[in-house]
Amino acid sequence: MPKPTKSAGVICTVCSILALAGIILGLMKSNPLIITFFLLPGVVYEVYRTEGKSTKLSSIILLVVFILEIILILFKINIDLSRFLGRSSTYVAHYNIPLGDIRVVGPGIMVVLSIILFLRTNGIYTKWLSVIIFITSFALIYTIDPVNFGKFLNTAVQSILYRLH
Repeated sequence: MPKPTKSAGVICTVCSILALAGIILGLMKSNPLIITFFLLPGVVYEVYRTEGKSTKLSSIILLVVFILEIILILFKINIDLSRFLGRSSTYVAHYNIPLGDIRVVGPGIMVVLSIILFLRTNGIYTKWLSVIIFITSFALIYTIDPVNFGKFLNTAVQSILYRLH
């Protein structure tokens, strides 16, 4: 059954404003935790709005990754996955994700999941929320690891271009 849309536009607008504020404050303070807390309402609302089997699963996985990301940032857990696994990237849902600091891999997975949600969902509000998550995840990557930001951006662009062809 479709979710009510009476207040969805207002809620998505508020989520957009919060995400933008979080990005600005987080970048100004070089603090990824600020960005994650301001993105929380958007992620939670995305989970609520999704309905299909694959999109609901994707949004729940997104929430789990998001919560794990907060824990990694809060406790300053820094594990170099590329060194640990002995490779520089891995495939997740047909997307090549660069490996490195584990705190960067979470937002990388969130980028992939937001693309999946955007492509597989029919609702305008769930698409809107996936765009918010997509953009904010890149801000997270940049605040955590500006050096590898370009790798993630290139991967996302290549993935989107591949899907469009």
